[in-house]
Amino acid sequence: MSPQSHPSHHAHQHGTEQGLWDPEAETRSRDAIEALQIERLRTLVARVAQVPFYRDHFVHREIGPHSIRSLADVRRLPLTTKDDLRRQHPFGFLAVPRRALARIHGSSGTTGRPTFVAYTARDLETWSHLCARFLVAGGLKPEHTVQIAFGYGLFTGGFGLHYGIERVGAAIIPAAAGNTRRQLEIMRDLDPEVLICTPSYALTIADGARELGIDPRTLPIRTGHFGGEPWTEDMRCEIEEQLDITAFNNYGLSEVIGPGVSGECSARTGMHIQEDHFLVECLDPESLEPVAEGEAGELVITTLTREAMPLIRYRTRDIARLDRQPCACGRGTARMSRVTGRTDDLLIIRGVNVFPSQIEEALLRVEGTTPHYLIEVSRPGRLDEVHVKVEIRPELFSDRMDRMQTLCERISREIQAVAGIRAHVDLVEPRSLERFVGKAKRVLDRRNLGA
Repeated sequence: MSPQSHPSHHAHQHGTEQGLWDPEAETRSRDAIEALQIERLRTLVARVAQVPFYRDHFVHREIGPHSIRSLADVRRLPLTTKDDLRRQHPFGFLAVPRRALARIHGSSGTTGRPTFVAYTARDLETWSHLCARFLVAGGLKPEHTVQIAFGYGLFTGGFGLHYGIERVGAAIIPAAAGNTRRQLEIMRDLDPEVLICTPSYALTIADGARELGIDPRTLPIRTGHFGGEPWTEDMRCEIEEQLDITAFNNYGLSEVIGPGVSGECSARTGMHIQEDHFLVECLDPESLEPVAEGEAGELVITTLTREAMPLIRYRTRDIARLDRQPCACGRGTARMSRVTGRTDDLLIIRGVNVFPSQIEEALLRVEGTTPHYLIEVSRPGRLDEVHVKVEIRPELFSDRMDRMQTLCERISREIQAVAGIRAHVDLVEPRSLERFVGKAKRVLDRRNLGA
């Protein structure tokens, strides 16, 4: 199958029954996957030679398609960072003429100035096809109705999933982000079986339902596909419990394509990477050497089939593990764990490495807390101090000091057990912390570490 060709309608109809959108591509053997990756990597190296950033590297090191004899040779190619994209802003990485572009998106800008991402018509077709794959793997069928509560606009999430759902043939309610009361009205009027949003917004919807006197478990949704921010397994349990749904995780990032890089199948033992389109390495973020199989490292992604803005060895800053063991679902693709943090939201507290997701994991182990929290880090003297503001359930918010103090101590002990740091815990009233429609901002670092 050529890089961009897609299976027939008949194959789709047959495949969706088995949870496979593209059975031929999704069930390739490991050997077949790697042979295809080598072939596509060689083609990619030839194509990006016209991009100044890569051309300079290639000329200097005498690199060309002939340099790729095995997948290990990808390490002869240069790494690409978000700063490289910013320095070439906006279109220094284009590998096609400007007239060939069909759409331009942008990253959310959560880590600074947004970067623009360009697509050709064929890129858009590939993208919708990849989203269709992970949605079908997670149970989406043509007869379903899907409510998208992701932002539309420059953010890639809304449009990427919209066109993926359209490919599958399911009905779409493009509710967009925000206005929780309206989301709930739509849900009750139109009976969607599937919800798409960030995991933190799924919990905001559950909160909003309770405020209106609705039991969130009576809402019509049965399945959720969540992405756009890191979340823990405990948070998945919380979402499933509150909304009485099955929650699936998916992963992507704007610079690489948007959602569609990987997603879970019904086994939910990691997210299947779409390896015919992405070559993923897992590297030690310090040494930039590959980590041992199954160890956590930074994901570095090469886009094998992107036309408009292909990237070689893009450093995602996301920390995860790779698993190449066969999956019960029959797919031969490598799976990635959920993202456990980012190399750039890593907090170093008195010499201890802490990810905000570890704090979340600790909170969700304590009955009565909610997944709404804010971590404040300060350095009043020479030592770091961590304050964690935690919302607790209305029925537990009490004016009895002894009860609240006991809860504080339990949370503090759990944070110490999971994250290895001592934290001051402040219990706050339900719904007193800011809610986020997109990516939740969980950390306020007041230490001025750059000074």
